[in-house]
Amino acid sequence: MDGLPIPGSLAVVTGASSGIGEATARLLARKGSHVLLLARNTDRLGALASDIRARGGKADPFAVDVADPRALAATAERLVAGHGSPHIVVNNAGAGRWLPILQTSAEEAAQMITVPYLAAFNLTRELLPGMLARGTGRIVNVTSVAARLSWPGAVAYATARTAMEGFTNALRADLHGSGLSVMLAIFGTVETPYWEHNPGSRERLPKQDASMPTLSPEQVASAIVTGIERGTRTVVEPSRYRLLFFINQLFPEQIEASMCKRP
Repeated sequence: MDGLPIPGSLAVVTGASSGIGEATARLLARKGSHVLLLARNTDRLGALASDIRARGGKADPFAVDVADPRALAATAERLVAGHGSPHIVVNNAGAGRWLPILQTSAEEAAQMITVPYLAAFNLTRELLPGMLARGTGRIVNVTSVAARLSWPGAVAYATARTAMEGFTNALRADLHGSGLSVMLAIFGTVETPYWEHNPGSRERLPKQDASMPTLSPEQVASAIVTGIERGTRTVVEPSRYRLLFFINQLFPEQIEASMCKRP
C-alpha cells in the first residue's frame, strides 16, 4: 500500500484538545500538514491552534461534540466549505470507563459505542464524498488493544474498541479500488488524561498489559504519522502485542484465562 505525503496535506484530527489527538495534530503540523482540530473544549482547541501557528504551522479549531451527529455533520460541511476535502482523517476521539457489565448502565454503554465508533462512522461518512471524488486519502482509526484482548471489568469499553476494528475492516471493503486507504492503529496503555478521570483503572489492567511499556502521546503520534507516510495497514504499539494477538488466535481459551489473572 502506498503512503501519503504529509507536506501540503489537509488533515482532520478528532479528540485534538489533549493526549493522542493533540500530539498527532502537532506532529502533522510540524511535517507540513494543515490540521483541522475537532473536540469539545473550545479554549484548549484555540490555544493549540494558536501555538501551532506560532511555531510556523497551519491549524484551525472546530469546537464540536462528536457524539452529536447533527453538529458533526454541520461541522464537516463547514470545514469542507472553508478548506476543501481532507487528505487525512484521524478518528481518535474516545471515551468510556472500565466497568463490569452489572455496573454499566444502558445509557453509558450506548455512550461508549457513540464515541469512538459512531463518531468515527459519522465523520467519515460526511467527509468521504470529496475524498472519493479526488481519489486519494488516508483514514486512520485509533483503537485499544482491548479490541483484540479483553479482560474483566471493561465490557462496554472493549466492545466499543472492537467496533472500531470491525468498522475499519468493513470500510476497507467499501473503499477497495477507490484510491483511499484505511489504517487501524492499535495501542496499549498511553499516558493521557484518561487516567486522571478514571482513578483506579490502572489497578484493573491485566498482567500482560501491566508488563508492557507505557506509551507517551508523542510515541503514539509518531507511530500514526509514520504509518500514514509508509502506507501501513495496521499499526500495533507496543509491537510485542503482535505476538500476543497471534497466540490468542491459536489458543484463545488459554489467553482468556491468563488475561483474567491480576498483575
